[in-house]
Amino acid sequence: MHPFNRQWQRFDWLSRIALVLLWPLFAIASCAAINQPAPPHPFEALTITGDDGVAHALKVEVMRTQKELWTGLRWRKTMPQDHGMLFDLGEVRQAYFTMSDTLIPLDMLFIAADGKIVNIAAMTVPGNAGPYMSDGPVRAVLELNAGAALHLHLGPGAIVRYKLFGNEAKPAQ
Repeated sequence: MHPFNRQWQRFDWLSRIALVLLWPLFAIASCAAINQPAPPHPFEALTITGDDGVAHALKVEVMRTQKELWTGLRWRKTMPQDHGMLFDLGEVRQAYFTMSDTLIPLDMLFIAADGKIVNIAAMTVPGNAGPYMSDGPVRAVLELNAGAALHLHLGPGAIVRYKLFGNEAKPAQ
């Protein structure tokens, strides 16, 4: 056998062994990079008036693109109590949400085009595929920390004030 062929065979076996040993590390590293929360978006003001007539100001991140809508709060470990995430669906339609890869329990508020809450999926379970869905066509979904809907006296018919709904509260003059 020619010496070059022996060297090539040795290199071939070494490369196979290296691949077998290193492949799991590359796979783990790529999954770790994928399963990272999205960086926070700028916060926008939103107001919800509960069934008791009290208006509550919240800071929300607004998700608009397909990637943002898919990522949402996945892999985030916390969310401040006066914050939320608003999903602008881009059109009025039936909404289906999941808690896959979501680490914190949430209340999901399904909101009609006029800003009225259609229904609430309260105390959703982290990791549960669901689906959690709207009771009819909605324009947006607002995710808050679990228990917030009860604490803020929110129910179907409560009003969410935000520019998307055309009912944004006017600043005092």
